[in-house]
Amino acid sequence: MAEAFTPAEEDVLRRYFTNLDQPVFALVNLPEVVKGALFARYSRSPKSLRRLFLDEFVGELDVEGDTTIDATIGLDRAEQLYEKVFVEYGDDSVAQLGGVHLACEQASNVLTKILEWGRLASYLEQSTRYIAYDVRDSGRYRYYRDPELLSSTLGARYIGDMDRLFDAYAEAAVRVEDHIRTVTPKATGDSDFVYRSAVKAKALDSVRGMLPASAQSNVGIFGSGQSYEALLLRMRSHPLPEARDYADLMLTELRKVIPSFLRRVDLPERGGVWSDYLARTRDATAELAAELLDSSAVPDADAEVRLVDFDPEAEAKTVAAILYPHTHLSESAILDQVHTMGTEDRVRILRAYAGERGNRRHRPGRALERSFYTFDVLADYGAFRDLQRHRMLTLDWQPLSCRHGYTRPDLVSEAGVDGLFDDAMSRSAELYDLLAVDHEPQASYAVALAYRVRFSMHLNARSAMHMTELRSTPQGHPAYRTVAQDMHRLIADEAGHHALAEMMRFVNHDSESDLERLEAERRAEARRSAGAAG
Repeated sequence: MAEAFTPAEEDVLRRYFTNLDQPVFALVNLPEVVKGALFARYSRSPKSLRRLFLDEFVGELDVEGDTTIDATIGLDRAEQLYEKVFVEYGDDSVAQLGGVHLACEQASNVLTKILEWGRLASYLEQSTRYIAYDVRDSGRYRYYRDPELLSSTLGARYIGDMDRLFDAYAEAAVRVEDHIRTVTPKATGDSDFVYRSAVKAKALDSVRGMLPASAQSNVGIFGSGQSYEALLLRMRSHPLPEARDYADLMLTELRKVIPSFLRRVDLPERGGVWSDYLARTRDATAELAAELLDSSAVPDADAEVRLVDFDPEAEAKTVAAILYPHTHLSESAILDQVHTMGTEDRVRILRAYAGERGNRRHRPGRALERSFYTFDVLADYGAFRDLQRHRMLTLDWQPLSCRHGYTRPDLVSEAGVDGLFDDAMSRSAELYDLLAVDHEPQASYAVALAYRVRFSMHLNARSAMHMTELRSTPQGHPAYRTVAQDMHRLIADEAGHHALAEMMRFVNHDSESDLERLEAERRAEARRSAGAAG
């Protein structure tokens, strides 16, 4: 049912709502705190949102300006409402109703993983594939300079070794790029731009492992007030000084947009207690791990990807979950009947549920979430950076160090820069050992991205479908392509879930190509040409 509004009301509403007669619409030209306050009030009112806006909010907005008006006049009312609903009553759900786009620039590659921990936010991070780190800005390479380290006796050593690591990276990038041009000449029909972009991406992919984790990146975040609050509470309790410093910077900027959502963060009796709790539990479990685990034990290193846990009943439970919405039977009754079915019938159901998938974005529904897999992965930190950004899974990782060795791409050796690469790894390890004595949290800055880190991924089949299909595409980095391919093989062969693995039909098991980004660059250029012609 479309609501009726007077012409004057319609004139006001058009400035803040994307339509006036449909049940779905977006709010525009309003501060986030006003939009959140409007939704909070909406949940406790019988009125429609647009009517509520007209009756209770519009009077405090300057509606006489142009259509791009900044409606901050409603800020006081919004703040008063949140003070009552959010602060006094503790209604955390209110903080889910306002979001902010936030840029976190010049963050180390250690900090970026801390920023991207939360599930309920969106992240975009600078890519080491397209951004070269061979240029000095005002005479300085782009790596984080921790004040505590610089003021210590190791400050000069830190700066010197970092500069040499970046020097080696810059030299290797040029030599590898020259080698690629020699062995893979430009194909007829490819523009210079397409070829140059693909060659550069391949070269930077190959040498990115020489960059230390101190290398800086820019991260864009979009999240709700609740997700930011959780992030800031964790960061304020983190042992890394950079994380705590950035938490203060972020809190200052976020309070300019959604101040009420974050009122509790630095209150000693609220957020302060919460952050202290996180720090105490982390320290207590770390102490017990040191006490009870044999640190002299040699860690397993024979396989980069291990399937350590899965549900043997996964396929039967998934079939039952598929059938559940189409019957009046209980789930246990359905599962009993599934157990009596033959393999052929189960496969028919799974294939019907998957359907004719036209591409990897055509994914079946939530029945696939009934199964689970736990993988223990040992991969270089560069690959981990890409895999860690997946949200719908439980992921945790061990401290970044040099204890698990490093990976060296074949192309590095083929280009004749393997000695330069190995020297950089030795420099990285020596600096890490020095820093770890008195500056353990900051020691990870010294670790080159080629060094391996151990991490655990617990995810369901639907999430595994998304990850393995996305991260095995030919244009992906070889390091994480191998992880995705191994995960898919283990689901089929070790777990024995052949039917579920079959549903993941867009996992690409082809070997590494000469120029992974070439086809993608060609498609991008075709789209640009089509757009220009249109």
